[in-house]
Amino acid sequence: MVAPVYPAWVGRLAAGRQQQRRAPAVRPARPLVLANQVANRRLRLGEATCTTEISLLMACWKQNEFNDAACAKEIQTFYDCVAKTDVEHKERLKQESLGQMGNLSPKTVNKLLRRFPNITDDF
Repeated sequence: MVAPVYPAWVGRLAAGRQQQRRAPAVRPARPLVLANQVANRRLRLGEATCTTEISLLMACWKQNEFNDAACAKEIQTFYDCVAKTDVEHKERLKQESLGQMGNLSPKTVNKLLRRFPNITDDF
């Protein structure tokens, strides 16, 4: 099969289209500078804890007509879980306040930005 022969103007037209496909220059709407504060958003809430223990306790109460004496083991298991979760939460808060978690809270970031603001009056 023989390749078709096109006139020269078709080649120039195809070359012009290739040049138009270049990505446009990026022109930001705002200057690319950090703001002096960040949004004060709440951090994500953790998952619910001790759900299995509370469900076992509720099932025990239902079976024993809400008698605490019969469900003493389940009650103690639930209290142990709550105490363990409290200790873990306090440890996590302590690590976050020391900045060991890698993520800073918005309050801490705003304090740092107030202490070291951007000095860019040129924009």
